Amino acid sequence: MKYGKPNMDFTKWRWKPDDCELPLFNPAQFLELVRGKSLAFVGDSIARNQMQSLICLLSKIDDPVDVSYSTNAQFKRFFYTNYNFTIAILWSPYLVKTKETGPNNPGIFDLYLDEFDDEWTSQIDKFDYLIMSAGQWFFRPSMFYENGQLIGCLYCKDDINVTHFGLTYGYRRAFETAFRAINSLGKFKGIAFLRTFTPSHFENGLWNKGGNCDRTSPFMSNETSLNGENLEMYMTQLEEFRVAEKEGMKKGLRFRLLDTSQAMWLRPDGHPSRYWHGPEETSKYNDCVHWCLPGPIDAWNDFLLEILKREG
Repeated sequence: MKYGKPNMDFTKWRWKPDDCELPLFNPAQFLELVRGKSLAFVGDSIARNQMQSLICLLSKIDDPVDVSYSTNAQFKRFFYTNYNFTIAILWSPYLVKTKETGPNNPGIFDLYLDEFDDEWTSQIDKFDYLIMSAGQWFFRPSMFYENGQLIGCLYCKDDINVTHFGLTYGYRRAFETAFRAINSLGKFKGIAFLRTFTPSHFENGLWNKGGNCDRTSPFMSNETSLNGENLEMYMTQLEEFRVAEKEGMKKGLRFRLLDTSQAMWLRPDGHPSRYWHGPEETSKYNDCVHWCLPGPIDAWNDFLLEILKREG
């Protein structure tokens, strides 16, 4: 609204599951369920987007205190004093150990696909709930390492003499390693959620080629469904989740699915588009990745509350 988004209809649509009604988010009920507990979002800026949605939804009842250990916005922590409840964001867009390749290759990352990211795995014993997610960063050029050795790459230059892997290789290995961290470290005793892949909605060009998301209404559920790379990413996650869930059951660990992909695929109308910055900043790309608040992303916390209710 601040930057002139002309149509607010995206705030009025709401996800309707098949064969049941999804209750509106009840902030008082949520805060009672999580009283004395702690929740961490692990992932990228879309994970942070969900945390911001949750804080906004809870603001009808209470506002938290910023108790962050760092000024870094990628590692924020908020405390609800009246409920002894903590929310945190742990930045890990690839979920595994990652390094930038260096000044000669800006924006390209080395992914150590079989090594834990200590930035979040060293903290999991402090939380009752983990909500893990990852997605859009895996479309970037990357160098893949296993056992400390370069084994291949994604979208790297043709003159690099390594295996050129397809899109889902690194994605699968990253989730395999992240789930293994939860199942093997013996620190985490709570509930681990996988929030599934969230599609972007660039049309008429790629994100850096003028692509935009100008639609003002959702797709209808009979119009379209996940396909192509979006479906590949989603299915890859589900396959690794099922493996981890089965392994976790042997150890008394609980894995739960926040399956948001199809619901969000239907919502091309809910992104900031060009209205995430002032008109003078004309060089910036259109944002068809993150979600406006209030907006479609609030459904993720509707899902979360419903699962927590069922967990008792």
